[in-house]
Amino acid sequence: MSTAQILITVIAGVSLLLIMVLKFKISAFISLLVSSMLVGILSGMPLEDILVSIQEGMGGTLGFVAVVVGLGAIFGQILESSGGAESLAHYLVKKFGTDRASWAMVLTGFIVAIPVFLDVGLVILAPILYALSRDTKRSLLYYGIPLLAGLAVTHSFMPPTPGPIAVSDILEAQLGWVIFFGFLLGLPTAIIAGPIFGKYIAGKINIQPPEDMIQPQADKESNPEKLPSFRSIALLIAVPLVLILVNTFTSVLVDKGIFPKTLLTDILIFLGHPFSALIIAALLAVYFLGIRRGKSRQELLDLSNKALGPAGIIILVTGAGGVLKQILVDSGIGEMMAQSISDSALPPILLAWILAAIVRVTQGSATVAMITAAGIMAPVLSFINPSDPELALIVISIASGATLLSHVNDSGFWLVSKYFGMDEKQTLRSWTMMESIIALCGLAFTMLASLFV
Repeated sequence: MSTAQILITVIAGVSLLLIMVLKFKISAFISLLVSSMLVGILSGMPLEDILVSIQEGMGGTLGFVAVVVGLGAIFGQILESSGGAESLAHYLVKKFGTDRASWAMVLTGFIVAIPVFLDVGLVILAPILYALSRDTKRSLLYYGIPLLAGLAVTHSFMPPTPGPIAVSDILEAQLGWVIFFGFLLGLPTAIIAGPIFGKYIAGKINIQPPEDMIQPQADKESNPEKLPSFRSIALLIAVPLVLILVNTFTSVLVDKGIFPKTLLTDILIFLGHPFSALIIAALLAVYFLGIRRGKSRQELLDLSNKALGPAGIIILVTGAGGVLKQILVDSGIGEMMAQSISDSALPPILLAWILAAIVRVTQGSATVAMITAAGIMAPVLSFINPSDPELALIVISIASGATLLSHVNDSGFWLVSKYFGMDEKQTLRSWTMMESIIALCGLAFTMLASLFV
């Protein structure tokens, strides 16, 4: 196949995906599978081989993702139900003081989004935003944008959230490196998009807490005295991250011969595998946030089952992204694309960002954008053979591109509009701009970091 034919084949596959999702409102799971089939047919693969590739791509991807996303969802659900997010917010606001509460909110969002989905984090913490805005007479955006920036950055950049987990698996990137760079690059990104931009936009748009949202949310606001302690929540969230990081760096030290391979290193690597780390985190959450706080076994079982509903959707969509990757590999398109890219001046980090950004802006879902971009990039990278740190940076680049220009086709746009009481123009000037700042800062910091790895 010529470069033009490869390009036409990939564009046809992505176009079909977008048409099915946008025009016909067909599930992203089915749309990704059908698009993958089209790519296989256009590339000249035998029909039987296409079916084998679908099975292998789905199975190979879900073997890892299903376990990690499922465990992460259970951990997050128990944390949410215990009031852990509110505990973090109350503690940090108290420590930072009202004058610097915007910095407390960005840090709250950054931590809370590790185990809890972005939309859930906003719903849980909205009463605290309303209270701060009422007490200080400042625009709701002064505190809301920092919180949203922290939530959005971590949701996209930091495992064990589903997006980076899925991309890491498809690209075969080590989670430890992704966590490391996610934190290193994500924190300054959240600060720029959060307190800095939040202060600016709050001076332009004065939004007061919407009256119709205050009353129902106020009823849910928890008594800070009855919430779990900040220390316990911070330790629980830190457990899986630290274990995974220890796994990564122990593996590197053993591989380079700095540390000898011993029973201790084997145990550290085992405990730091995402499976082990998240099982430990989930069990600790069950005990300390569930059993110790008086929840019955049935309540904990119901919470776990509730968590697996949204997780199941993400797992299946990720599996379909793995199918696209496998089709590109088995058809030989991946190798041809790798050759074309190596001959071009476009760095893989920038290409990955552009792919994710195009899909994101077109169809709205950050998860679908990340998985589609990862599926296209994976076979390319397997031939380029980047190092583990370089792979992690490409994961962050895809995550950055998938946050660009959230607008009316994104459910997050309407959620923020509702909870902040803003019209479409105000939401575009605040939320959409914040998301775009995250995307551009993420790309800039990723490109900068790539110079040193």
